[in-house]
Amino acid sequence: MPRIALGLEYDGSAFAGWQVQQHALAVQTAVQTALSQVANEPIEIIAAGRTDAGVHASIQVVHFETSAIRDERGWCLGTNTNMPESVSVLWAREVEEDFHARFSALSRSYRYVILNARPRPALLRDRVCWVREPLDAQRMHEAAQALVGRHDFSSFRAAECQSTTPIRHLQRIQVTRCNEYVVVDVTANAFLHHMVRNIAGVLIAVGCGKRELGWPAQVLAVRNRAQGGVTAVAGGLYLFGVAYPERFGLPTAPVCSIWPPGPVLAPVATVAP
Repeated sequence: MPRIALGLEYDGSAFAGWQVQQHALAVQTAVQTALSQVANEPIEIIAAGRTDAGVHASIQVVHFETSAIRDERGWCLGTNTNMPESVSVLWAREVEEDFHARFSALSRSYRYVILNARPRPALLRDRVCWVREPLDAQRMHEAAQALVGRHDFSSFRAAECQSTTPIRHLQRIQVTRCNEYVVVDVTANAFLHHMVRNIAGVLIAVGCGKRELGWPAQVLAVRNRAQGGVTAVAGGLYLFGVAYPERFGLPTAPVCSIWPPGPVLAPVATVAP
């Protein structure tokens, strides 16, 4: 039975997260419903990672199996025709049977976008984190380097996190300023629930001078979520890259390089653990 991989992009503002839920609309539900119409049979998809309510994806990768025969163009156009405009299939590929969107991934990259300006945003209210106090991006970047490496990230996981271990390998974190935007790029083998948003909350406190440069390292060391900062808002977070072994031949970076703002950080989506 053919196995198909899809690259998706979505605005998560109107969704209750990625995973199917009984009483709320999830991105997974919208995609499965559309695919099932194209395939003329029930389709269940597996994703590279779950995103929370209000979180976006510049690139999400999924796979599914089907007896339906469609070319790559057919999967893309047919699925997009039947989906909400806030979700789009970017590409489709038939993949080998050992490909798994979640377990074959070498790393995931997230981008957290902060609008650092005095006026409250209207058009971007659900797509950025707004901070009106001046932020020192270089100070944030320097403080963040203490988190690089293989660590126990208990201080940065949500209380409801279901992972069996808090150990993660954070491969890179970079904080840059692009005009009025401060952009936090993070790559790791995998992430805990709310991990990136909790890291962003800690770095924002450092950037505006409320906390000292060494505070992220201190928070990491105590392994206690209660000692960390606030959880930054969901709207500023984007799943921004998923890396797979080259043999699968899959695109791993976003199709749109204009938004979210920030420098091109190749190969941010292709770093292996």
